[in-house]
Amino acid sequence: MDLKKNIPMLKTTEQIQIKPSKGWVSLNLKEIWKFRELLYFLTWRDIKVRYKQTAIGVMWVLLQPLFTMLLFSLIFGRLAKIPSDGIPYPAFIFSGLLPWLLFAKALTDASTSLVSNEQIITKVYFPRVIVPTSAVLAGVMDFLIASCLLLGLLLFYGIVPNWNILALPFFVLMTILCALGVGFWLCALDVVYRDVRYTIPFLTQLWFFGTPIVYPSSLIPDQWKLLFGMNPMAGVIEGFRWSLLGKEDFPFLIILSSSITVIFLFTTGLYYFRRMEKNFSDII
Repeated sequence: MDLKKNIPMLKTTEQIQIKPSKGWVSLNLKEIWKFRELLYFLTWRDIKVRYKQTAIGVMWVLLQPLFTMLLFSLIFGRLAKIPSDGIPYPAFIFSGLLPWLLFAKALTDASTSLVSNEQIITKVYFPRVIVPTSAVLAGVMDFLIASCLLLGLLLFYGIVPNWNILALPFFVLMTILCALGVGFWLCALDVVYRDVRYTIPFLTQLWFFGTPIVYPSSLIPDQWKLLFGMNPMAGVIEGFRWSLLGKEDFPFLIILSSSITVIFLFTTGLYYFRRMEKNFSDII
């Protein structure tokens, strides 16, 4: 009896070998798109963890900008008498705080996201760029909730946005891309140099006072505005105020310079991240 005829042939399975890339790798956006569901679940996980076992839940999102606005209005608006281009100072400061808080929170979370997700990164393969991206996108929920408070503040002062508000999504996108670009650089460096995370609060504090949040960009001389706009958040803040507060003069030079800087930071940050990605599992 021929036993070979009675033994079923085993089907061969396809083997996939993952090799580290050399040099400056391509962005490989197609691979990132394949893992879009993972991006969704990691973003939703970060949102749920943020409000899990909290006493007042989403109220934290409203209290932080509200009390910051009240404090700054007292110090810079009443005591220091800083001008606000004829706009009520609370509305002026809140329209600048809203995108800044989105940027600062997203930058902080993205910069430490790789080390915080060490157990996932060392066990399962997926595009690592999804981790800082999910951390940034999770902060958008806080931004949307706090936006309701800003709309109420504008109605209180009788400020009705005009057609300029249609440009608002562009400046929100600029904020997200800026946070991603800087976040890619910092989180890749944080894997190698763990003291990077300690410089982030100092960096954001200096960045805050270099951005026209508590003061208007009209205080900057015209010959310096193009250079001033190299701060990417300067164009974002001015764009927010132009969109929401009905300002007539469009800050073209500042927004143009900031847009170029945002594109540069995002592109170089993403390339650097993808280049260092192959070493993350070994170093962490």
